[in-house]
Amino acid sequence: MKTLINGGGIGGLTLALSLQARSPDFDIHVYEAAAEFKPLGLGINLMPHAIRVLAELGLSEGLAEVAVEAKEFAFFTSNGQHIYSEPTGLRAGHAYPHFSIHRGEFHSILYAAFLERIGADRIHVGHRLTEFAQDDTTVTATFVGPEGVEVARVTGDVLVGADGLHSAVRKQLYPNQGDPVFHGINMWRGVTRGKPFLSGASATRIGALNRTGKLVVYPMCDDIDGEGTQLINWVAEVLTDEASPTDWSAPGQLEDFIHHFEGWRFEWLDCEALIRNSDSILSYPMADRDPVDRWTFGRTTLLGDAAHPMYPRGGNGAAQAILDAEALAKHLTVTDDAAVALTAYEGERLPITNRVVLANRSMPPDTLIDLVEERTGGKRFENVEDVISAEEIETISKGYQRVAGYDKGTVASK
Repeated sequence: MKTLINGGGIGGLTLALSLQARSPDFDIHVYEAAAEFKPLGLGINLMPHAIRVLAELGLSEGLAEVAVEAKEFAFFTSNGQHIYSEPTGLRAGHAYPHFSIHRGEFHSILYAAFLERIGADRIHVGHRLTEFAQDDTTVTATFVGPEGVEVARVTGDVLVGADGLHSAVRKQLYPNQGDPVFHGINMWRGVTRGKPFLSGASATRIGALNRTGKLVVYPMCDDIDGEGTQLINWVAEVLTDEASPTDWSAPGQLEDFIHHFEGWRFEWLDCEALIRNSDSILSYPMADRDPVDRWTFGRTTLLGDAAHPMYPRGGNGAAQAILDAEALAKHLTVTDDAAVALTAYEGERLPITNRVVLANRSMPPDTLIDLVEERTGGKRFENVEDVISAEEIETISKGYQRVAGYDKGTVASK
């Protein structure tokens, strides 16, 4: 089966590798609009549900060499008080670890595996999809190069739109969808070289959006200088009416947000210094799209952010694309009827991911910080148990894990 994958990001490459692993005879072609592959982005958390798929593709050792294996999730108020910590990955009883890693490093591992297993002649850079047409037996995609001139018109059995938030495939399927939905939260992201804090492998959330601002901080590379220095990823979230461009490489300005975090100096981490000492700063809005009830149209379907763009919370943007890729590869390799396979894939994955999109808006794991800050008015407390019960914390934490699919029962069942 000739499979055309539009988009050479995490979802597209994972799909290609999953298809090749299940059926080496598949004719797989990936088309990428960028003229070359370059490491982009900052940190990303790969939870056990995603690592399970990647381990089955033989990638876990390569990931472990360049990632930090996270030990815990830790939650703190905006004045640095500890609310709750819980183990993650292997320490939580999973069969798979939780890795914090630079997105560029992760993408490089996928790309290297693609070149080795599928071949450089099957990945076509500088190919931007402009349109596609299909009938009962084939789908034909048209691509232009960097100069806007047509460079290829390719016919295959299946077209998969794995081309992200601004998907060209989705735009043709939903021509009136409009711009991504901005919900009043902007993010600034950076990477700082610093010494380990807390456990040295803590995925940490600090503060509440509804009172101050929120920080997500975690190390993603260990001992970069032989003296124990880590690369530490941070994300600052602030309520605002102004959205940054929906471009992962858009630069951000320190003065636009640093005042929200001035004075955030705790015994265990100087957050203000962490932000000020960043190598660079990028800016991106919290944007998604409302869930749709259909991804598959004939021989064409969507995957990852093209299908279900969501808030980058809970490590689920990339993870859900990885799970999409596994499911789609499974369905494509158990039947010769492409339309049947795509419909079955949609039936399996669409309800799950739509729930995650809505949960990331309304009930992400850091909801428990919001509750504590709301109940205390942002003031210090004597005992956290007087503010929020262990039962409430577990309901929030375990509830999100079940929706996102990385609770122990769901991961083990796979």
